[in-house]
Amino acid sequence: MFSYNISSLVVDCEIELPGRLAATSNRPAEITIRSAIVPEALDAPIAVAPTWEMTRDQFLLRVPGVARFLVVGDDTILFDAAATATPADLAIFLAGSVFGVLLHLRGYVVLHASAVRVGACAILFCGASGAGKSTIAAALANRGYPVVTDDICAVTIDPVPIVHPDGRQLKLWREAIDALAMSDKAREAVRPSIRKYYVEPPAADRTPMPIGAIYALREPRPPAVIGIQQLPPAVAAAKLHENAYRPRLVDRLGQAGLYFAAATRIASDAGVYHLTRRRDFASMEQVLRSLERHWDAIGLGGRPA
Repeated sequence: MFSYNISSLVVDCEIELPGRLAATSNRPAEITIRSAIVPEALDAPIAVAPTWEMTRDQFLLRVPGVARFLVVGDDTILFDAAATATPADLAIFLAGSVFGVLLHLRGYVVLHASAVRVGACAILFCGASGAGKSTIAAALANRGYPVVTDDICAVTIDPVPIVHPDGRQLKLWREAIDALAMSDKAREAVRPSIRKYYVEPPAADRTPMPIGAIYALREPRPPAVIGIQQLPPAVAAAKLHENAYRPRLVDRLGQAGLYFAAATRIASDAGVYHLTRRRDFASMEQVLRSLERHWDAIGLGGRPA
């Protein structure tokens, strides 16, 4: 078994999960991931989609050519690998979509976001795949801000909104690695067929911490203009639901109310903003400076020396 700290949980996995940081805690495993015979379908499912189905205590995901994955309760993930599946294929789904489902089932608010630490808080960057979340986190890491999460961000709300570090390396495209001068920190490819690689951040933080601000990334398409704009609570709630990890699953699990309550709390305690910027690397320095000015303005401080 390989042992990892993921979202403040100790996870034992039968296969290696590249890009994950090894566990530093001696606590017993709270989550177990192992190979097993997984059925093609569940008995009496309460929700069914083309690639997944669920009962009250199980969730089955079918990925053709890779595996069938079964989440049992909120502490076990089973996988039944296809003959053509590679370890990299299995790892990318286990550490991504499947673990995201498990976090949903454990009652976390799960956002499609990357985060860095600023002062004593986590700053989140939300957006769809390809929006630039990891790239901004990597650029800020180069500036001295430790990485907290990449791609999946698990949040608990009580007593305050807390981000739980996911214990993984960044995933960056080759172009971003070159533009950010991080070739010396690049590791193996996420999948052999694509030019995206695991990248060890200059610094990472494994401490659960409160949210300082959330930025939803977008490009300057009219009427949006470059800059940072705070979202009113109702719009912030819709934006967080939109940036949930698998938002349709949130609705199927009956968790829309949880996300609305979380968004209301985060909008009140921290703030949810649009970060509108060009995505070319030439404007990255300007984006980072505007973020630092905004953090000074809202009292976060904590700029690295």
